[in-house]
Amino acid sequence: MFKNKSYIGISFIILIFGIYAVPKIVDRIKNGEIVKGNRLDNVGLKSSKSDAKLLTIGPAPKFELTNQDNAKVSNETYKGKVYVLEFFFTTCPSICPKMNLSMLEIEKTFFGNPNFGIVSITIDPAHDTPQVLKDHAKLLGVKSSNWNFLTGDKATIMDLSNKGFNLYAGENAKVNGGFEHSGLFALIDKDGNIRCRKDEFGNPILYYDGLDKKGVRDIQEDIKILLEE
Repeated sequence: MFKNKSYIGISFIILIFGIYAVPKIVDRIKNGEIVKGNRLDNVGLKSSKSDAKLLTIGPAPKFELTNQDNAKVSNETYKGKVYVLEFFFTTCPSICPKMNLSMLEIEKTFFGNPNFGIVSITIDPAHDTPQVLKDHAKLLGVKSSNWNFLTGDKATIMDLSNKGFNLYAGENAKVNGGFEHSGLFALIDKDGNIRCRKDEFGNPILYYDGLDKKGVRDIQEDIKILLEE
């Protein structure tokens, strides 16, 4: 008997709720007020905007060197552009071939965008003359007119790498090729600032690993962010 009364009471509550609430829900559906698309979009945009914020490390070092067409190229050449910068040398037998493939992937992703460029600076300028660099670019299949291969004074380039960007480069007769250097890529924004994302611990990564698939994927994602700024 008690159970029957309980069931009757619960049924009565449900009936009252239905009489009161269902018409309101139906009206909201008709008016399109339930889970409006723009409300969902706003949530997504806020999340991506927060995640997409890149750190500003500081102004990139100034440079003026000679490219594969024997023309002067400087940091001012890239003013208003997002660009990736690396140090390499054409006869490198170790990490450079992998770096080349990574840069070619980046070039392909942003090919045709006038606001993006690449700078590859040789650390072996005695060998890597403008003509050698031109032949190297042709061998790689470089298509972008905004990808400059640069050469110049050796001491200036070594200072630019080691002291300017804090990317290691040096001579070592004991290693294949006679030079050692970093496989990292620097990302520079339209205002000439070095930019980067944070690592999993919230620390700036400073530079992107050009030898790692994740590093190459990350820098492409962040280039897109900077191009939209």
